[in-house]
Amino acid sequence: MRDQNKQLYILLFVLALVVNFAGINIKFFTDDPGLYASISKNLIYRKEFFELFTYNQDWLDKPHFPFWMAMLSFKLFGISVWAYRLPALLFFLLSLLYTWLFTKKHYGENIAWIAVLILATSQHVIMSNTDIRAEPYLMALVIGSIYHISRLEKRFTFRDFLLAALLTACAIMTKGIFVIVAIYGALLGQLIFQKKFTQVFQPKWLFLVLLTLIFTFPEFYALYIQFDLHPEKLIFNKHHVSGIRWFLWDSQFGRFVNSGPITRKSGSIFFYAHTLLWAFAPWCLIFYYAVYKSLKEIWLKQKLVEYYTISGGLLLLLLFSLSGFQLPFYTNILFPLFAVITAPICYKQLSRFGTSYRLIGLWVCIILLPVAILLINYLSGSPHILLFVTECVVFGGVVFVILSRNESPNLKAFFLSCCTVLFANFYLNTIFYNELVDYKGQIKAADYINQPAFDNYRIYSLKTENNVFQFYSKRPVDYTPLSSFNQFKPVSPSVFYVNHKSMDSLILEHADFKVIKAFQNYPQENILPAFIDLKTRSRVLDSVYLITK
Repeated sequence: MRDQNKQLYILLFVLALVVNFAGINIKFFTDDPGLYASISKNLIYRKEFFELFTYNQDWLDKPHFPFWMAMLSFKLFGISVWAYRLPALLFFLLSLLYTWLFTKKHYGENIAWIAVLILATSQHVIMSNTDIRAEPYLMALVIGSIYHISRLEKRFTFRDFLLAALLTACAIMTKGIFVIVAIYGALLGQLIFQKKFTQVFQPKWLFLVLLTLIFTFPEFYALYIQFDLHPEKLIFNKHHVSGIRWFLWDSQFGRFVNSGPITRKSGSIFFYAHTLLWAFAPWCLIFYYAVYKSLKEIWLKQKLVEYYTISGGLLLLLLFSLSGFQLPFYTNILFPLFAVITAPICYKQLSRFGTSYRLIGLWVCIILLPVAILLINYLSGSPHILLFVTECVVFGGVVFVILSRNESPNLKAFFLSCCTVLFANFYLNTIFYNELVDYKGQIKAADYINQPAFDNYRIYSLKTENNVFQFYSKRPVDYTPLSSFNQFKPVSPSVFYVNHKSMDSLILEHADFKVIKAFQNYPQENILPAFIDLKTRSRVLDSVYLITK
């Protein structure tokens, strides 16, 4: 690698870290992070470790590992949004490390740098490092497991054996057993395509599965003591609910066939094909070309450098596509594998068609992303003019450095693509999201109820989706159903958080209540064009309320 290239890789890598960490202290503006942070906070308040609660009620939806990580961070640094995000961001760094190690092992240092930059600059990765759920954890755990398994396949070492089992177990305790489709599917594909069929039955793989099960024991124990030991509990409106059965079946295959206790409208088999166009931007078109090239070489019986990434990545992507339960962020866990698949195509010489396709795919984002950010900044009437100008100057300087280097058009387009994605997301993390949270009534309502005048009040929510309010409230929030509000008889002074739809229902039912205060609110999680435009923003706003009986 030329020293000039390495300096540019390092510069963009540092910028990528800055951008990905820039949103660490932004207040929550979607419900799921508020829910997960609230559950982790409740572990602290209840002095609990194994049992998960929200609104003082048993909660059965996700495994425990991310909550344990957030709880540990809360214990060390106190309860805050940045403490919630910190462990996930550390796992994001771990995913970059394992992507580097895996790619360097199989493809060399140059392509390893490219793979790391692809992962660190993928659009939904950066978004998910602000809107944190389980995906940053899974990215590290899946690619880490596959890396150590790939080393075990060549030569047994106790270190790789132990880490492969531990990381796989943590991945299972983060999202469920379906993650082994990517991890063991990667190993199976590697052995099958290399015609090493008999190695599937080697004792080391059996012992790896057994050790993984042992490391997964804390999850089974937690579910057993909270649910299986208490058949009298009412979960999903049913008694005799087994937490272990839920973990092994309902949360996995039940969601796959969309027949579990939590369902969504069935999706399209092509959902992820078009979702990846923005989620894995600006690399998706090149990724599709890389997959085509790899599958063509496999069909022609040409040997690939490795088969782990194409086997594990495409197998789980196919499973997601066939599932009736589809969400955009599910594929994030595969992005380290996709980055490894895509990196060689970004680096090596291609045919005339491949070169043109690659440049067109990159230049589309190079042009469109800055234009989109300039338009958003203009329409939103942002008051942060000095900060925006400073960001434009900084990234403009990086663009100048890239263009002044004597690089091939291909590498320049790659570097410029990284730069434009980082510019766009730095703007979102430092300016736009901070303006968005000013329109989140849940935060303002929680700040209001945290005043000393309400210290003796019980706090309730009429919906279980008001989790940003639950997190920012400094006291526990209970839940009472909207349908039971008229019959509810508070035994002490009480305050109820009510969103706009719930307020409409209360008015229609002629419920008896008194409004304490109303707060302006943007109710959507998706950012609508009407919200971006300051002139039309008021059309998509509503109000949320604190009321009392």
